[in-house]
Amino acid sequence: MAEKEVILTYEGLKKLEDELEYLKTTKKIEVAERIKEARGFGDLSENSEYDDAKNEQAEVEARINTIEAMLRNAKVVSDDDVDLKTVGIGNKVKVLDMEFNEEIEYTIVGSSEVDVMNNKISNESPMGVALMGKKKGAKVKVDAPAGELEFKILEITK
Repeated sequence: MAEKEVILTYEGLKKLEDELEYLKTTKKIEVAERIKEARGFGDLSENSEYDDAKNEQAEVEARINTIEAMLRNAKVVSDDDVDLKTVGIGNKVKVLDMEFNEEIEYTIVGSSEVDVMNNKISNESPMGVALMGKKKGAKVKVDAPAGELEFKILEITK
């Protein structure tokens, strides 16, 4: 089965590469030390510290495998690819919430870079889907759990 293409900005790519480096070096060594220390506590069949350390080791290995797969299938969106005429991945989009007359700025990113606390939304999210390909001045409708929301695109930047 072909793996899904992972769309990343350069910032997202760097973040994943840094996390992978940390996991492969620092974190793996820390976990190995925990396992070694826990072995010294005696009978492994009733040793919760050992079980916890082995579980953490499995989680670290799984995350390493996930990141490596993401990087293998990564498509990096460069600044040159970012169009200021229509909304796309890598754009910052300032919108006006038509109901509350409130301006909000979102950054459109690939699904692996989502950070809702910093208004980084996925191109696959309902809001992202509604915005993708639209131009400044366009009105978009977003189906949300609270009902249909309407926004107007005020500005598209990098």
